Amino acid sequence: QVQLVESGGGLVRAGGSSRLSCTASGRTFSNLAMGWFRQAPGKEREFVAGFTWGGDGTFYADSVKGRFTISRDNAKNTMYLQMNSLKPEDTAVYYCALRQSPRSLFLPSSYNYWGQGTQVTVSS
Repeated sequence: QVQLVESGGGLVRAGGSSRLSCTASGRTFSNLAMGWFRQAPGKEREFVAGFTWGGDGTFYADSVKGRFTISRDNAKNTMYLQMNSLKPEDTAVYYCALRQSPRSLFLPSSYNYWGQGTQVTVSS
């Protein structure tokens, strides 16, 4: 059984930065296919950033490209999402997720395990 625990987030001013962390337990972390999603009130959960199957490549949603960076520290079993130049439209609950098959990294349905979510609120 895999457990994912997110931390970070909170209230940030527009233009500011924040870093989210996601720590995994229960599996060898280094080659896990993981990603970040977010869900704003009244909207569907959407892809933010993720690692390819095998963990050596990354993809980003167009809306965050150039502002967000996904990374991982295998020694700490932790994945990060560094968020810079935050905008009010980035306000959402952010989730980390893990998938156990080489399905599309962009689809929430591809992921088998999810963290509890952490709120990020960007004030204008």
